[in-house]
Amino acid sequence: MAEMVKLLMAWDIKPGHEQEYFEFIVREFAPGMMRLGMEPTDAWYTMYGEGPQILTGAIAQDMETLQRILASPEWQELKKKLFRHVRNYKEKIVKATGRFQVL
Repeated sequence: MAEMVKLLMAWDIKPGHEQEYFEFIVREFAPGMMRLGMEPTDAWYTMYGEGPQILTGAIAQDMETLQRILASPEWQELKKKLFRHVRNYKEKIVKATGRFQVL
């Protein structure tokens, strides 16, 4: 049986883009991820301290599925739109444990 995998992502919202960023995440990014076959699992907003402002994760049924999604033109377009609002983007693929995981 294939193991579920998780895409971990982290970024900072560009100053002055907060409103547009949150609208994009709710209206396009999260629904787009789900349409492509990823299930958002968590999102963390860092208000104080060091580290990325946003930490988020999404699971896929297996590595092959996730790699196909990440290579798709639809995912590339979603990321391009995300990059209009964020900086310092990082991502990492890990085995999904069902617990909180960080980059």
